[in-house]
Amino acid sequence: MLALVCAMASVTLTACGGGEEDPDEGTNGLAKLTAEEIEREARGAVEGATAVRLSGTVITEGTTYRLDMRIGEEGGVGEVSTEGSTFELLRVGEDLYIKADVGFWQAQGGEDEDEDASEDPDPAYKLEGKYVRVAPDDPAYEQLSGFTDRLVLLEGLLALDGERATGERGEIGGVQTIRLEAAEGAGGAMEVSLIGTPYPLRFERGGAAGELTLTDWNKEFTLHAPPEEEILDYGDEMVTGKD
Repeated sequence: MLALVCAMASVTLTACGGGEEDPDEGTNGLAKLTAEEIEREARGAVEGATAVRLSGTVITEGTTYRLDMRIGEEGGVGEVSTEGSTFELLRVGEDLYIKADVGFWQAQGGEDEDEDASEDPDPAYKLEGKYVRVAPDDPAYEQLSGFTDRLVLLEGLLALDGERATGERGEIGGVQTIRLEAAEGAGGAMEVSLIGTPYPLRFERGGAAGELTLTDWNKEFTLHAPPEEEILDYGDEMVTGKD
């Protein structure tokens, strides 16, 4: 009879003899590690990943950027919004394209002080709806391509500054996480997955400089260059209207 009671009890909460449930059961065991070890594991997962989707805000030098980018090994695609304008970025290999509306290009061109300029069509309209190819030697290339480079972007954004410590457990999108903080959160914090590969799922930048969500780790996607008829090569004449 005692054996039967024990068997029934084990099907419910605990077996005979009691015992607490292991909170790490079914996890990757990350929560048992030190803060430094958790960070090392998370960064190793980032370096080994082939793709990620990154969305959220980044505040730098007083400017807020809103990102929604999918980044892979061969490039990336997505949107960047800042100061009321939104533009699309696409990088396929070394080829970088930017697509934006008239307002964006007018802002890049600045005010035209030429009184006769009104006689010619606004050159910004030439760029609307087109993929403008940015030359690799253009100063804008390095800055813009950084938004489409997985390792460059994540290395710059997932930076922690200060003494590391583990925080509370949480959950993001149904996935259990453990919080890693630097300088009690003032130097940044990340929520790292406790299930499967220890990918960062959310990152809070130090100094209240933005918050990012990271999803679709290793979810492959295909990048295609735009049709040639939709491509314009960037040059001063495109923005200023000069020949």
